[in-house]
Amino acid sequence: MLKIVVLVSGGGTNLQAIIDGIENQTIHNTEIVGVISNNRNAYALKRAEQKNIPAACISPKDYENRALFYQALLKKVHEFSPDFIVLAGFLVAIPEEMVKQYENRIINIHPSLIPSFCGVGYYGLKVHEAVLQRGVKITGATVHFVDSGTDTGPIFLQKEVYVEEEDTPEVLQRRVMEQAEWLILPKAIDLIAQGRVFVSGNKVYVKEHEIES
Repeated sequence: MLKIVVLVSGGGTNLQAIIDGIENQTIHNTEIVGVISNNRNAYALKRAEQKNIPAACISPKDYENRALFYQALLKKVHEFSPDFIVLAGFLVAIPEEMVKQYENRIINIHPSLIPSFCGVGYYGLKVHEAVLQRGVKITGATVHFVDSGTDTGPIFLQKEVYVEEEDTPEVLQRRVMEQAEWLILPKAIDLIAQGRVFVSGNKVYVKEHEIES
């Protein structure tokens, strides 16, 4: 059983996609052992509560400095004893110590086709605003492993989404969620749970069949 902790800042639609995937068994052999948000008003915490998933808010506003916040965040993650960490719309940089301790065991969903529209300053609706301002015809979403940079880790899965002429950032955001994020994030977790994924250097490889233990 793959035990995952999901970190999320807002509404938790990607968290819901994971919950639904586990319930309808498109995600196999996986359990959400905890949900952590930096935002005490995040609806994601309510989603967790409704499914009796342990949840906690660790907010930087409650600590004197970022170092203390990072210590508290890492401590809470450790308390859940996860095999894997999933960043599902977590808008706070995670501590470098977490990246080291969970090397190649953290994935993130980003609402563009990396390396386009990613890095510092590109998050949430800002990504889709930039896509429309640039006039690109195809955008999408990316699941990648997390390293010490911002959206620089090995790319795992990507799915393209067409940009329509009449799109607003909000409309495009919704389409990217529906047509890409909610599909590839559960798929990524399922492949990991099947033991079919390994990382070598800056590349992610997926075995055709489950890796024998």
